[in-house]
Amino acid sequence: MRWLIGRLWLRIFGWTLVGTLPDAPKWVFIAAPHTSNWDLPFMLATAWSLRVRVSWLGKHTLFEGPFAPFMRWLGGLPVDRRAPHGLVAQVVGEFARRERLVLAIPPEATRSYRDFWKSGFYHIAVGADVPVGTGFLDFAQKRCGLGPTLRLTGDVRADMDRVRAFYEPLRGKVPADQGPVRLREEGEASP
Repeated sequence: MRWLIGRLWLRIFGWTLVGTLPDAPKWVFIAAPHTSNWDLPFMLATAWSLRVRVSWLGKHTLFEGPFAPFMRWLGGLPVDRRAPHGLVAQVVGEFARRERLVLAIPPEATRSYRDFWKSGFYHIAVGADVPVGTGFLDFAQKRCGLGPTLRLTGDVRADMDRVRAFYEPLRGKVPADQGPVRLREEGEASP
């Protein structure tokens, strides 16, 4: 049913789906660029059209009370950001515990302009030793899907050069809110 909803959504809006899934049961799904509230329905339609059951991270309090089952059904994974061992360690642990997990992470972390991407996706992928699927929305071309699957090496600059090469030509719905594709760990001199 989700597949049909996703395909119908993309067809109604005139979008083209491209790419292939990583050949792995566990991977990090980068969701970028992220400049508008429209990104959520388009990224869900993309994932559903590719028949990917994505998970996402949510504050643990979202998973308490009457909406907890619905949040889990949507793919939510509760995380406690106050935990002393940190968010990355919690998520790496989730990858270790599960046979299958596709975790969607928008590295821009907000719809507003930022000078740097958040590095959590990078540290999670390296820590869990899982590939990164380059999920994307290109509002200028009305294209969405998955670009190349990347195995991160731990060389932040070299890995991000590959990520940058893919994402820099893409345009979010609000291009003025789209920041550079770089991590703080790369230093201020990065492109």
